Amino acid sequence: MRLLAAGVLLVAPLCAAFYLPGLAPVSFCEKGEETEGCKSLIELFVNRLDSVESVLPYEYDAFDFCQDTEEKRPSENLGQVLFGERIASSPYKFTFKEQQTCQKVCTRSYDPENSADKSKLAFLKKGMQLNYQHHWIIDNMPVTWCYDVEDGQKYCNPGFPIGCFVTPDGRVKDACVINSEFNKKNTFYLFNHVDITIMYHSGKDENWPGARLVMARLRPQSYKHTDENNLSCEGPPMEIPGEFTNKLNLIYTYSVTFEEKNSIKWASRWDYILESMPHTNIQWFSIMNSLVIVLFLSGMVAMIILRTLHKDIARYNQIDSSEDAQEEFGWKLVHGDVFRPPRKGMLLSVFLGQGTQIFIMTFITLFLACLGFLSPANRGALMTCAVVLWVLLGTPAGYVSARMYKTFRGEKWKTNVLLTALLCPGIVFADFFIMNLILWVKGSSAAIPFGTLVAILAMWFGISVPLTFVGAYFGFKEKPIEHPVRTNQIPRQIPEQSFFTKPLPGIIMGGILPFGCIFIQLFFILNSIWSHQMYYMFGFLFLVFIILLITCSEATVLLCYFHLCAEDYHWWWRSFLTSSFTAVYLFIYAVHYFFSKLQITGTASTILYFGYTMIMVLIFFLFTGTIGFFACFWFVSKIYSVVKVD
Repeated sequence: MRLLAAGVLLVAPLCAAFYLPGLAPVSFCEKGEETEGCKSLIELFVNRLDSVESVLPYEYDAFDFCQDTEEKRPSENLGQVLFGERIASSPYKFTFKEQQTCQKVCTRSYDPENSADKSKLAFLKKGMQLNYQHHWIIDNMPVTWCYDVEDGQKYCNPGFPIGCFVTPDGRVKDACVINSEFNKKNTFYLFNHVDITIMYHSGKDENWPGARLVMARLRPQSYKHTDENNLSCEGPPMEIPGEFTNKLNLIYTYSVTFEEKNSIKWASRWDYILESMPHTNIQWFSIMNSLVIVLFLSGMVAMIILRTLHKDIARYNQIDSSEDAQEEFGWKLVHGDVFRPPRKGMLLSVFLGQGTQIFIMTFITLFLACLGFLSPANRGALMTCAVVLWVLLGTPAGYVSARMYKTFRGEKWKTNVLLTALLCPGIVFADFFIMNLILWVKGSSAAIPFGTLVAILAMWFGISVPLTFVGAYFGFKEKPIEHPVRTNQIPRQIPEQSFFTKPLPGIIMGGILPFGCIFIQLFFILNSIWSHQMYYMFGFLFLVFIILLITCSEATVLLCYFHLCAEDYHWWWRSFLTSSFTAVYLFIYAVHYFFSKLQITGTASTILYFGYTMIMVLIFFLFTGTIGFFACFWFVSKIYSVVKVD
């Protein structure tokens, strides 16, 4: 147990401390001292805007903010496009070590007579009402807004709100609590000014030219600028009345200061954001608690099975050597039926092929994430890695599906290959396509461009499907898996079962244990997806993944043993469904999370939440079911190979 605890403590921090290998640092110098490897211009990039109250993210350009005259868009990887990230250059440009105070960026004017102005301002108000957040980037690092939370802790948010809203009944919403002047009923307060602080490591005692940026923070402010030519960044806040009747001018400004901070190393510049994330300290205790419970249960399961089985096998073999061989009982009775091919063997083999593909993909992705290759600094890397691996792992899916189908004595091999290549990916793609249509209708940045959809289809049909065919070819060429005992021609009658050995109660109970060891991590994963928090505890996640494998296997094997003892030999589908029922608990938890933790409003957002949740549930269903099935298959083959059968 001590070794395990030490292992957890060693693995987890790696994922926070590691920086992406191969991501080149940029050096900055003062104006006039620029060289080839050292520049003075600091550019601020803007990303999509998102909200915890809506699943629909929007591009920066969708709102009427200050735009860059020569807009540049860095090339985005597949993961960024799928997650709806849209990074673009902004008009906020700074010179290294040059302090600026109350600099004007642009002015936006709105006329109530103009319908285009009215719709632009209405969209801006809607953004404030739903608490949409800006996400700005300087030197590939989020510009954070740090503020105090309970217990004197500081939370650094990688985004900051457009503005805030005081409701007609005087209720102060979201960020309006930061200033007592935000108190007028039915009024929007726009954060039209930002105080940016850029901290840098001067390069002292380091062997690099110039300085490197280690932190960028800002404080959003609201000022009503009356004179465009004489800006002071003081005075009352910028109010936008709920009723738009008079002409309105919005002036956007910024101030920037530079601070030397040699105590922060460039390689660990993300740490302050990750350390301030809420609940990270809860994780240590929760996961250790989960580990102890699961290991205790695993030990008990293993002990029961090993001791009971050992006695069974010794007793059966003893009876065989004596003259009373007629009185067979327990699981040995069904030796002539235990390997009888299941009904719907085609579908089961297809699920197993897909589950194997997902299992290998998940394992490699988490392993690479643990090594630091998929850190938050490398945007979209996790999703890109998972999609590319899934596409390349068509061969194992085809092989496992074909081999199992042949073992089930199936003969429609063409149907098997096509279903393996198209069934589950087709369901996921159809769901994804419908979600994408909703996003496209709503004008969200998360809507995937047509070109990317074509590229995904090309990867599926051009790479994944042919690889599945190759795997299936080798799978069908192999001999079927040999069973240790022969199958009788006439199926044996199954005796009346007690409540607990009936299929449904066993399947429902089987999913509880695996779900128990993942639900804590599930909370943090759902937070990172829907509440836009960074997830970086891949060390913990990998450990929980391993525990999930063990727990799914043991729970399935234990229930399979009880059913065989009750002379019920229909274990093929039951072993798959016992552990895959964890996915049903996952769905129930996602529903609970939606109603208790999220403030999502609107029909489109609700459909999107459950649409994406269904994709997660299907992937998890195939993955856990496959683990349970192969654990049970190995167990059944093992016990019948060591007992003497006439």
